[in-house]
Amino acid sequence: MSENATRNDVQSEDTPDETVAVYRHDAHKMNGQSHEDAPKTFAGVPVNQTVPYGADGDASALSRPSGQPEQTVENHETHYRLSLIEGESRYNPQEFTHNSVKSAIRDLLTEDDPEAMHRAWLNSDVVSAFNESVYYPYTSLKYHTLLVAALFDNYRADHEFAGLHLVVDDADEIVPHRTVYADEYSTLRIDVDTGRQPAARLGSRPWRSWASVWNRLPAHPLETNHDKYDMVLDTNLRRIGSWSTALQYIEDFREAFDQ
Repeated sequence: MSENATRNDVQSEDTPDETVAVYRHDAHKMNGQSHEDAPKTFAGVPVNQTVPYGADGDASALSRPSGQPEQTVENHETHYRLSLIEGESRYNPQEFTHNSVKSAIRDLLTEDDPEAMHRAWLNSDVVSAFNESVYYPYTSLKYHTLLVAALFDNYRADHEFAGLHLVVDDADEIVPHRTVYADEYSTLRIDVDTGRQPAARLGSRPWRSWASVWNRLPAHPLETNHDKYDMVLDTNLRRIGSWSTALQYIEDFREAFDQ
């Protein structure tokens, strides 16, 4: 089975272990390893497994180009993410000591309850430090993984990509595996059911469509009429194509400028 398995490739019944495996599928990227050279276990749990239904490949297409990757930023070939806010690596030797990172990753990957794991990824600061590809250092492993989980959960419910929406929910509304971003102001999820919330379709196929989808939302979770910081955030979100980059940008912006 290939790394990006299609729905027809998967015949087995979905299980909680399968859902947990989604959150562990790119563990190797936290160590800067390739998928081919990655170990099959970490701290006694299976990692780096294939994600069913082609969800990994589709999530990748939402954030980075297909085909043979090329280095897009000179002199930056590490697995640590570059920030769009500062233009600097998110690696901080004071915060990201070997032991502290290893401990945080261990806690994140050894959780065995699917819903608890989803919340742990939503709330994780450590995993925000890593990119989803060294070739595209502004992308985010954290949000790539959450996008994979959202697509996986929709696909296993027989939802087609063309029927999916970006949905804006209230801050306290966390939908297991489908919420891809959460802060104190609002949450964002990928779903078929919009529940009469502001929503916009993702389109007919996965591509770097963040700006297009964000522009089509009938209402935004930002106070763009009177808050200058939200105005800047909204303006920049209308320019970003990559989904994982955009979601990470919201998190970074809130961290940097929220008063």
